[in-house]
Amino acid sequence: MENAVKFNSKGAASQGLGSRTNGMSGIWYVALGATLWGLDPLFRILLLKSFTSAQIVFIEHVLLAIYAVPVLLKYRRTLLGKLTLGVIGALLFISWGGSAVATILFTAAFSHGNANAILLLQKLQPLFAIILARVLLKETLPSKFFNYIGVALLGTYLLTFGFGLPGMGMKDLGTISCLFSILAAVLWGGSTVMGKYLLQKKLEFPVVTSLRFLLALPLLTIVLLASGDHWRLNGSSSELAIIAVNLLFQAFFPGLISMLLYYKGLSSTKAFFATLAELAFPAVGVCVNWLVFGQTLTLGQLLGFILIWLTLWFMSRQSQSNQLK
Repeated sequence: MENAVKFNSKGAASQGLGSRTNGMSGIWYVALGATLWGLDPLFRILLLKSFTSAQIVFIEHVLLAIYAVPVLLKYRRTLLGKLTLGVIGALLFISWGGSAVATILFTAAFSHGNANAILLLQKLQPLFAIILARVLLKETLPSKFFNYIGVALLGTYLLTFGFGLPGMGMKDLGTISCLFSILAAVLWGGSTVMGKYLLQKKLEFPVVTSLRFLLALPLLTIVLLASGDHWRLNGSSSELAIIAVNLLFQAFFPGLISMLLYYKGLSSTKAFFATLAELAFPAVGVCVNWLVFGQTLTLGQLLGFILIWLTLWFMSRQSQSNQLK
C-alpha cells in the first residue's frame, strides 16, 4: 500500500514521520479528488450538446479502460488471491451502486419532484456513511466529531439555499423523487464505506479505481442499449476535435485522476472523515458556477464555502494529532 509506513534503521522515528504524513495528507487527498469532481460541469455541459448522459458516461468508461486494463494485468496475481465474496460484493457495490444506479436515481429524482427537497435530502449522505462505517468497519467516532458534522452540514445547507428556507412543504418530502434522492444518498455514502473496506483488505488503490471503472461497463452497456439513444455526432473537423478533447479531459480529470486521489486518501483516512471531506465537491461546484457560468455567489453561499473548508482543516489537524499519539 502506498501509504504504508516504511521502517528504516531509525525505527520508531520513521514510523512517526510516516504517520504524520498520512494524517496530514489523507483527508486532503480525498478533498482534492472531490474538488476535481466539481470541475465536471466545465466539460459535461459542452458534451451534452452532442451526446446523451448515458452516452457520455459510457464513452468515459471506455476511455478509462485504457488505464484500467494494464493496471489489472500488472496486479492480476495478487488480485486473484484477494477475491473473496465480500471483496466482490464491495466492488459491485461501488461500481454498480455508487457509479451507475445512484447517478440514475439522482437524475430521475429531478424529473419527478421538488428540487429543493431532493438537494436537502442529499445532506443525509454523510450520516448514512457514518452509520455504515460504525456497523461494517467498527470505526469509533473521535472526539468533537459531531461538532465537525454539524458545521459541515450547516455549510452545505448554506451552499445550497443561502440564508433562506428551502421553499417546500411537507407534501414535497413524501414524493417518489425524495425516495430516489434518499436511495442515492445511501448508495453514495455506502460506496465510501465499501471503498474503505476494500483498501483494508489490502487491495491497492489503483486496483480499486480500475475495477470500479471496468465492472461498471457491462451495466452501462445495458443501460445504453435499453435507453435506445441514437448517436447524433456531427459537425466540422474543428468541432469534432473540440468534442474529442473534452471527452478526454472529462474522463481523465474529473474521472480517473480524481478517483486515484480519492482512494489514495481513503487508504489512510477513516470513512467518517472521508465522507465529510467529499463536501469539497459541492463547495467547488458553487464556485465554478459563479466564476464560469455567471451564477451570483450569495453571502450565505460564501459563508457555507468557508465553513466547509475550515471543517476540513480542523479535521486534518485532529487526524494528525491522533496519528502521533
